[in-house]
Amino acid sequence: MKLKISAISYHLPSLVETNDTLKEDNPDWDIPKILDKTGILTRYISAADETAVDLAFEAGTKLLHSDIVNLEEIDLLILVTQSPDFVLPTSACILQVKLGLTKRCMAFDINLGCSGFIYALSVAGGLIESGVATKGIILCADTYSKYIAKNDRTCRPIFSDGASAVFVELSKTDDIGPFDFGTDGSGFDKLIVKGSGARNPNLIKNKSTSNLEMNGSNVFLFTMNVVPKSINNLLSRTSKTLDDIDLIVFHQASKLVIDNIIKKLSLDEKKVFINYASIGNTVSATIPIALKDASSQGRLKAGDTVMVVGFGVGLSWGATLINWTSQG
Repeated sequence: MKLKISAISYHLPSLVETNDTLKEDNPDWDIPKILDKTGILTRYISAADETAVDLAFEAGTKLLHSDIVNLEEIDLLILVTQSPDFVLPTSACILQVKLGLTKRCMAFDINLGCSGFIYALSVAGGLIESGVATKGIILCADTYSKYIAKNDRTCRPIFSDGASAVFVELSKTDDIGPFDFGTDGSGFDKLIVKGSGARNPNLIKNKSTSNLEMNGSNVFLFTMNVVPKSINNLLSRTSKTLDDIDLIVFHQASKLVIDNIIKKLSLDEKKVFINYASIGNTVSATIPIALKDASSQGRLKAGDTVMVVGFGVGLSWGATLINWTSQG
């Protein structure tokens, strides 16, 4: 796909939650045991009046302030979120006007979680390579913390709020792809907020059913089953081997998940970038945030081949290869 990532920015809320806070709220929790599984030391929590749209606006504003992005040229805006301001209208439409983009800009949401950035990348690539759009911004933003109970031992130690903004444009060479996607909708209820839609309106009135529920063991087994297959599919379609990959960026699910993927595929740990310890699991924003951090830390340079793999809520997964280009 003749598409390239030319710039990335991200934004995290000002409130930082440490594991000491978890212990204060839940004195019976075994924090060392939890940390051993998650590997997460701190999470970022949105304020009561701060939404995913607010976080996306901040990330997008940082991107638009970079010299490489011309606001007037943006004609595509994709927001990946499962924490919209409203059921309708589309949150991307709100961001179009907040960010000051022209009315010639198409704007829409993609309702996906952990694999969402890769899906959005393929959609943006299709629109831009076909000439329907020319330059686009992919925003990924979620505030899962608003759906998590304070005593939820499964979700609260993992999920973090945050947003990323990625500037994509046409490339002269095939810099992104191919893609490998898949869905196992039989596991839709393994990561779910039951009281959040029209399936059972009575649940919406019950605050306890508006909380995120995750069957951790099922999601883990799903991940261990599909991720290795997806990676092997991607490699076989490009006639590449893992030796040809300079860096691998997984969705930053948790230490337990990524450690087991590394073990199952016998990956070189030095090739796997992780930043979940200080940021947590920001859902669809984890991969672009990790790409930005890897580039800033010198772990990615122009010409490198990076593999990105997302997996989770849906249940869904996606993977692709990116020929890393210089960043603005």
